[in-house]
Amino acid sequence: MVAFHILTLFPEMVMQGLSASILGRAAKSGCISIETVNIRDYTLDKHGKVDDYTYGGGAGMLMQAQPVYDAYQSVAGRIGQERAHRVVYLTPQGKTFCQEMAQEMAQESDLIFLCGHYEGIDERVLEEIVTDEVSIGDYVLTGGELPAMVMIDAIARLVPGVLHNGESAQTESFGDGLLEYPQYSRPEVWHEKRVPEILLSGDHAKVDAWRLEQSLQRTKERRPDLYAKYQEAHAVEKK
Repeated sequence: MVAFHILTLFPEMVMQGLSASILGRAAKSGCISIETVNIRDYTLDKHGKVDDYTYGGGAGMLMQAQPVYDAYQSVAGRIGQERAHRVVYLTPQGKTFCQEMAQEMAQESDLIFLCGHYEGIDERVLEEIVTDEVSIGDYVLTGGELPAMVMIDAIARLVPGVLHNGESAQTESFGDGLLEYPQYSRPEVWHEKRVPEILLSGDHAKVDAWRLEQSLQRTKERRPDLYAKYQEAHAVEKK
């Protein structure tokens, strides 16, 4: 089981997004757990303020170190300070999230996600608690909640028991470094387009070969960067 802990100013937004569909069922069954911690609950300001002006001037406000740190400590104390745990700060300055990173994080027992807002978070608390700075792409969002939800979805589906069909996570895009092959369902003919005959043959070896060929072709056309990495990796294996 993986426990996800999200430090956020908008817990309702996060829980609404993560409590439905597959992740909601996985949480109910105990394969994963999801909790939100409202950073605002830990401010010492009587008005619930968690941000202030930045030193040196500049546009926008910055989240203060104290409420972020105390919110983190509330989780770390329950997890156990003696246990190593990862704190992921969602920032466009971080390392780009990928399937390999999702697979790695799915092995953790606890993951803490820190969602920033405004102009970000005081650098001092980031230096104190953050182990991973991660971005989901080269663009800027209003906060870290959506990136956290994206990462949690990608990670959680790799946890045993979350997907009913365990093979599904292995055969989809990026599972073997390639994009997934095209797939078809009933009826056999739709809008005068037929399902490829090979998929109706019942010959599993030929189907597997066709799917690999399609994955290679699709990856070469749509993601030549991934195709080059795949070719390089297999060239090394053959030596």
